[in-house]
Amino acid sequence: MNSASYPLTGGCTCRNVRFEMLTVPLYVHCCHCKWCQRESGAAFALNAMIESDRVRLLEGEVEVVDTPSNSGRGQKIARCPRCHVALWSNYAGAGEAVRFVRVGTLDSPDALPPDIHIFTASKQRWVSLPADANVVSEYYKASEHWPAESLARRRALQK
Repeated sequence: MNSASYPLTGGCTCRNVRFEMLTVPLYVHCCHCKWCQRESGAAFALNAMIESDRVRLLEGEVEVVDTPSNSGRGQKIARCPRCHVALWSNYAGAGEAVRFVRVGTLDSPDALPPDIHIFTASKQRWVSLPADANVVSEYYKASEHWPAESLARRRALQK
């Protein structure tokens, strides 16, 4: 688990939208799937999963854009209405309860390195992962990877 000091602040490029993450996230995904590559315009997407009520909007409002996803169930991407930077997503599987905060929008993105690299079967060949990285070729079972505290927090969301 990370040792960052909370809250962590972040926002969009034009600084119209500012937010803070109040606590440590549930888990941080570095997703190498082709959908995330297309969406991010990069080799992967880095998302911190956290309960929605632990992300507080400090300034501005977000524009929520319904976007297709590989699951076919879609996602809602919260973007700045001015500069259109994606700040977080809510995926259909987790609903409104969990936000996938784009780590790159944090003021200190280095505070949240990935806990796991997922969908590495479609990772770009030129991307090298550390030998000690937690890596799976597709997706995974949270019960096999998440820390006990995060699993307990997830169970509380499901009640």
